[in-house]
Amino acid sequence: MSTRPEPWTIAEILRRTTAYFQEKGVSEPRTSAEVLLAHTLGLSRLDLYLRHDQPLTPAELARFKALVRRRAAGEPVAYLTGHKEFWSLDFLVTPAVLIPRPETEILVEASLEALKESSRESWFMENHPWGLEIGVGSGAVVTVLAKERPEIAWVGLELSFEALKVARENARRHGVAGRIHFVQGDLLSGIKPGPRFVLMVANLPYVSEYEWKHLPKEIRQYEPKKALVAGPDGLALLRPVAQNAHRYLRPGGWLALEVGLGQALPILKVLEKTGAYQHWETLRDYQGIKRVVRARRRHD
Repeated sequence: MSTRPEPWTIAEILRRTTAYFQEKGVSEPRTSAEVLLAHTLGLSRLDLYLRHDQPLTPAELARFKALVRRRAAGEPVAYLTGHKEFWSLDFLVTPAVLIPRPETEILVEASLEALKESSRESWFMENHPWGLEIGVGSGAVVTVLAKERPEIAWVGLELSFEALKVARENARRHGVAGRIHFVQGDLLSGIKPGPRFVLMVANLPYVSEYEWKHLPKEIRQYEPKKALVAGPDGLALLRPVAQNAHRYLRPGGWLALEVGLGQALPILKVLEKTGAYQHWETLRDYQGIKRVVRARRRHD
């Protein structure tokens, strides 16, 4: 008398997949397993535990195994699912854009704090306030800022046409497409100088060529190099923005830049040399790294 094989339940699949990912050296093995299985089944990660004894159909199992093989080879989870959470919102991502990082939420926090301080002053609403993000990528930062500060209109600059398509779709999905004007351009080349913006924010590439060679394989192999690397010292893009941003800021406006390890001091020196700022500071990320440089333009 033959016996039927035990069904592959959610709990058993998570256990086996986590062990397999650990064996393959996959980062965050349990989280990877949960996110991929939830994506396959159209469930939340919480649902996986509420339905832990639910078996998978053969078709579901086949789809999941295909994703597991790609993850074991190093492909990032966000590219496999096409989604990444940022600021508790769901964003679409493709291989054309850098995957949003948790530390970039520090940049958002720094920007919102600056806007809160400025909005208490009379000049802020004298003309309709505008903000600018340089290098929008997936659009995560400018979309969050537009949602959090609906009285401000935004410009989003991005060199990559493919990235702009992703950013526009994310803005549309989150209901702020009508308040963000996306422009294809290199750094500030598409914007005429003038005291226009109450905030300029940038999360530009800041990895050096040397650092690139030592990044994890899943980053080097799958994420766009142009969205990460900026010359020998990583400052090839940040430096000119720091040198010229004051030409676009309204008096009292703010500049907020995300920077890499050891880059805060060189950027602060550039800002100080312009003589255009009355105040500048750094903010640290969750690992204690100086991650954001924030400066306020002098009142004329």
